[in-house]
Amino acid sequence: MKYLVVVGDGMADYPIKELGGKTPLQVANTPNMDEVAARGVSGTLKTIPEEMGAGSDVANLSILGYDPRKYYTGRGPLEAASIGVKMGSKDIAFRCNLITEKDGKLADYCADHISTEEAKKLIDTLNESYSEIGEFYAGVSYRHLFLLREADEDLICTPPHDVIGGTISDHLIKPRDNPIAEKLNDMILDSKNILSKHPINIEREEKGKNPANMIWLWGQGKRPQMETLFQKYGVKGAIVSAVDLIKGIGVYAGMSVINVPGATGYYDTNYEGKADYALKALEDHDYVYVHVEAIDEAAHAGDLEMKIKTIEDFDRRLLGRVLDKLEGEYKIAVLPDHFTPIKVRTHIKTPVPFSIYSSINEKDSVTEFNEIAAKSGRAGSLVGEEFMKLLLKKRP
Repeated sequence: MKYLVVVGDGMADYPIKELGGKTPLQVANTPNMDEVAARGVSGTLKTIPEEMGAGSDVANLSILGYDPRKYYTGRGPLEAASIGVKMGSKDIAFRCNLITEKDGKLADYCADHISTEEAKKLIDTLNESYSEIGEFYAGVSYRHLFLLREADEDLICTPPHDVIGGTISDHLIKPRDNPIAEKLNDMILDSKNILSKHPINIEREEKGKNPANMIWLWGQGKRPQMETLFQKYGVKGAIVSAVDLIKGIGVYAGMSVINVPGATGYYDTNYEGKADYALKALEDHDYVYVHVEAIDEAAHAGDLEMKIKTIEDFDRRLLGRVLDKLEGEYKIAVLPDHFTPIKVRTHIKTPVPFSIYSSINEKDSVTEFNEIAAKSGRAGSLVGEEFMKLLLKKRP
């Protein structure tokens, strides 16, 4: 038996007035997700424990069958693993966004999705300016890494997509009286003096684009300790994603990380390539996890039209292509990792819908894939690791 899990990041939403009280999933044309639901079993899954933040890191750990309350230490260490940064036991890794600051407020958490090529030049400049404090590592687009060696501090940071329109000074690292937090906050504020004068940003502003004129540190944590997927569940796994966070989870889970040319983590991502590489990975792996970020980006931007489009792209260009080519005995699951409602523009802890189709023809009465239909599915309401156990036919 082969297992394929396809995740549309942030795909779930609430009913929207402009859509006649329906959700984007209900309005979008999704024949392939509907086919998985109609031929399989559906339910809802609580991916985020009540006491934890509603992050993609926490949610994807849950889907993969790892209790985040036990295994999660922060987003930064996962991204560090993805790009090959070695961490000591007392090091702290932070996610480092390149953001747009305007009039003292956080105007754009992704600086108009700055290109990776442009961003690398800015990261080089940051390393030249702040090498005595820590180390910057370039990632993809606006997503980068900052490593603080031998810090061993308990700090509190805020995700930038939760601060859009908010005053920068109100959301800096806490506790404010901690010497390490004070040093990092000074660096964050001072980074505007460095980045705003950079030729990259001068050129961006001339073209009417948001400048990447400040850094934002968040998602901090120490190196986690995790069993591999094979040790925990007895399956050899691979992971397909454009996002370092998801790749890093795969690294710690001992999964093969599959890099797809043209996979960007944005609207222009290579959906077809992800489908083809996932199918290829199934030839010598038992379990393949495919993650698509684009839908979540549209939701964070509050772009309803684009959220519907990316859901349809996910369904037609990736899932449909996979379903057309899958052969033999297999189970395929489709689900979001969390809600990212258009009206809220950030992650929510509401349990997500899921559907699992098995080639051995287990099915229930659900005929379409969305947040409402899934509630009547035979799988019921699952929590965390129960999803993986159901997928692998180990009843919770």
